[in-house]
Amino acid sequence: MFPWRPSSIRRLALAVTLWLGPSLAVAETVTVAVAANFVTTLEKLATRFEADSGHEVRIVSGSTGKIYTQIIHGAPFDLFLAADAARPARLVEEGRARRQDRRPYALGRLVLWSRGADASEALLQERALTRVAIANPDLAPYGVAAMETLDHYGLTGEAAPALVSGENVAQAIAMLATGNVDHAFVPLSIRGNAALSDIGTMWVIPPAAYAPIRQDAVLLKRGAENPAAVAFFTFLASEKGGAIILADGYALAGGAP
Repeated sequence: MFPWRPSSIRRLALAVTLWLGPSLAVAETVTVAVAANFVTTLEKLATRFEADSGHEVRIVSGSTGKIYTQIIHGAPFDLFLAADAARPARLVEEGRARRQDRRPYALGRLVLWSRGADASEALLQERALTRVAIANPDLAPYGVAAMETLDHYGLTGEAAPALVSGENVAQAIAMLATGNVDHAFVPLSIRGNAALSDIGTMWVIPPAAYAPIRQDAVLLKRGAENPAAVAFFTFLASEKGGAIILADGYALAGGAP
C-alpha cells in the first residue's frame, strides 16, 4: 500500500482545493455592523460582493452610537460602517482597530420629507413645520444634522416645531410612513426605497445648513484576520462599490482619515 506522508496529504488537499475553485476554497462570512441609514445600500453592495467573491455578508443594523457601545462591550463584528467619523476614530484610539483600517466611504445628504405635496424651504422659512420626526441626536449623526438645520433656519426655542425622536433614522422614517408625524428629516438615500416612493414629497436640504455627514468605515481587529472582511473593506472603495453608493444618493468621500 502506498505510504501517505503528511506532505503528500497537504499536496492532495491543495490540488482538490484548486480543482473546486477559489469561491469554494476561500469562502468566509463577514459580519458588518451598519448605521440604519445605510442598510438598503449595504444590502445592494452585499449582493454584488457575494456574487463576485463567493463570500457571505451578515448584516447587523442600528444607530451609530448603539453599535459603538456594542463593539466596546465585545460584540463580534468584523466591520463597522458608521454614520459619522467620530466613533470609528474613537475605536482606533482605543486600540480596537488599526489607524490604516479606517477611511471614509460616503458623504450623507439630508432631506426634509413631508407627507403632503409641500416639502420645501418655505416650510422652514415660514415656520410651518408641525410634527417632525428626527433620529436621536445623541445616537445618530443624521439627528445632529437635523438639529443643525433647525438652528440654521432659526427654528429653536419657542419657534421650534414639535419634535419626535426615534433611536435611529429607520424609526424616523417609519413614523412618517405610518402617519404618526407630518414631516421627517431623513437621509436622501431613502428615495431609492420603492416601498416609500409614493409617500409625500422630499426637499434636499442645502449643504450649508448642516455640517458634512462624513461616514467612516473601520475594519476592526477581529475583521483584519478575516479574509472576507478584508475583501469587503476593499470592495467598498472600488469602482463597483462606489457606483452603488453614488446611485443611492450619497457622495463619495476620498482621502485619508
